[in-house]
Amino acid sequence: MKKFLTLTLLAGAAVLLAACGKLNFDSGSSSTSGTKTGSYQTTGTVDNSMYQGVIKNGRYQTSSARGLTLQQNDQGENNFNIKSMESGLENLAKAQFPTDKYSFEEGQLLSTATAKSWLKRESKDNKDGLNPVDNGKTDPDTRNPIYLQQILEQDFMVQDGNSMKLGGIAIALGMNKVDYYTKTEYGAQYQTEISDEAIKKQGEAIAAKVVARLRAMSKVPNNIPIIVGIYKNAEQDSLVGGVYTEQTTSKTGTNLGDWKKLDQQNEVLPVVSDHKAINSTVANDFSNFTNQVKGFFPTLAGITAQAHYEGGNLAGMNITVNTQFYGLTEIQSFTQYISTAASKYLPSGVPIEITIQSTQGMQAFVSRSSGDKGFYTHVFGSY
Repeated sequence: MKKFLTLTLLAGAAVLLAACGKLNFDSGSSSTSGTKTGSYQTTGTVDNSMYQGVIKNGRYQTSSARGLTLQQNDQGENNFNIKSMESGLENLAKAQFPTDKYSFEEGQLLSTATAKSWLKRESKDNKDGLNPVDNGKTDPDTRNPIYLQQILEQDFMVQDGNSMKLGGIAIALGMNKVDYYTKTEYGAQYQTEISDEAIKKQGEAIAAKVVARLRAMSKVPNNIPIIVGIYKNAEQDSLVGGVYTEQTTSKTGTNLGDWKKLDQQNEVLPVVSDHKAINSTVANDFSNFTNQVKGFFPTLAGITAQAHYEGGNLAGMNITVNTQFYGLTEIQSFTQYISTAASKYLPSGVPIEITIQSTQGMQAFVSRSSGDKGFYTHVFGSY
């Protein structure tokens, strides 16, 4: 039975230049002012680990295809996938495109129309589709699933006399580990599980096609590096995003370099009873932190964390604390206690962000960079 596909743009509250990196609140961080060259100028940075953003003719250049995702019927989408895909691709790019030599620009090559056609199935009416032809079957094990769910482009610019030019491209291919579908419009939802082997095979084949198509564009020189990362989406109901499984770099022409396997894992803490923590020490540290905070403030609505691992080691943690506090002095005291408890109980040597929020919104923020010992705190006030 014919499947009905819809294409939607993920919309969300976006902070200007959010794709350029996280703000570093450390008072010791270095900052640079932006530069202006002809019709181009850069934003400057508050930290040398961040890219400067590109402004052209006085305007920040957004990408119309940013975050474009293929959705089947009214399938829900895990927004964590888009966020972690963007930040993860930027981190992959930094090894090839150093922040002191390249500036960041949201993808300008792939239009919305182009991205839509690439994300659809290949068909008689759409020869550019990167997903397989619909074989007409609806059984989870015999149908051709949708492998490619998202495509993300990031551009990296270099100085060129009195102007700027494209110096490199990074592409993320968001691959499904589970393809959700319906057999009839508005019908029950089914799912096709996709193996890691199939993700690897399909992802590498799609990457070769994407690089060839990019090289054929008039604005893409034959000798600039093109990075491609294969991103495995987390499930629909996951409280954390997916991970990059491998990457390659095309240095010239349509040739792809060797594929490099990436060992990344994400998890949500505390783990549920039928799951085993990736790292029991990290899980215990978080449990001790949670118990300590709840012991002093028993009316908390809950504390959860996203933990990210690379090569089996903890690489970062984002913690959300939901409170029932509304008074400014309560939040101030609570935030200071959170900072003290975090320094004592949470793992050292990795970046940690703690968001304190209530039904009224975000009330305070606590963070530490990987090289710092103490935590930065900020309580949001009002006039």
